[in-house]
Amino acid sequence: MPLDPLVKAFLDKAAAFPRPKAWDVPPAITRQSFAGMMQLTSPRDVAVGRIENFTIPGPGGEIRARSYAPVAAAGPQPTLIYFHGGGFVAGSLESHDGLCRLFAAEGGFKVIAVDYRLAPEHPYPAAMDDAWAATQWIEKNAAEIGVDAGRIAVGGDSAGGMLAAIVTQLAREKGGIKIAYQLLLFPNTQMGGETASLNEFAVGYFLERRAIEYFNSLYLTPEADTASPRISPLRAKDFAGLPPATVMLGGYDPLHDEGLAYAEKLRAAGVKVTIADYADMVHCFIYLQTVLPQAHDAVAKAAKAVKEALAAA
Repeated sequence: MPLDPLVKAFLDKAAAFPRPKAWDVPPAITRQSFAGMMQLTSPRDVAVGRIENFTIPGPGGEIRARSYAPVAAAGPQPTLIYFHGGGFVAGSLESHDGLCRLFAAEGGFKVIAVDYRLAPEHPYPAAMDDAWAATQWIEKNAAEIGVDAGRIAVGGDSAGGMLAAIVTQLAREKGGIKIAYQLLLFPNTQMGGETASLNEFAVGYFLERRAIEYFNSLYLTPEADTASPRISPLRAKDFAGLPPATVMLGGYDPLHDEGLAYAEKLRAAGVKVTIADYADMVHCFIYLQTVLPQAHDAVAKAAKAVKEALAAA
């Protein structure tokens, strides 16, 4: 299927006014550039209920978090714990504020965004450790923060999708936490692997292969084992018993094939999986809320899937 014309127009315009390449500038500049793009493309004036900023004790200090209650929420709420994307190097509560508001508004559930530590200042396993610590704390303190502990989902986009997948594997292995659903949006599910999409869409499609490899180099320490499921959840030996999932993909995303492979491994292990494969879209097109009508529709459909799964949990 051809690339969506609105996506192509967006990419052509971006190419005419290029931003600095991530590998050519310090991470601080990459973060500013990413934040600026998200500010321009995020949804605006999304009505939600109460928004609260708080901190969660983590292995490396306090973890910032932000909760978004749906309008007219009362009592403990079904909750999506959300991990932002940004290649483990960029992204924040602020960059994904509009997207988290949209999930809460469309789904009618609480969203808690987790601001995990970023590389290169905090390389692997900092992001994973924060994601897991935050999930445990939210479940343990559910009653105090208005969360229904029996109806918790985890989700994220890109690097955040990888964290969500890893958290579900940790919850299954360590026990004690029931995760009812996982929402994996354009997830990278391995580091160091080769796929057809990684090569075919290496340049010119919003996310570039060289940027992926550069971000991975900042995140991973020299001794990190990319075959470990804590780094490459696709390489886990067992996928049975993991929560049902929605896996969203873009046909022109270099990460498409590894996300699809993860969905297929879940399905082969008997996990209920919905694959939402947008054949004419790029990586994380849901960011482009002010550019693409399909971006809002995709979030609405994903939110509905989470809502229905948590209602049935």
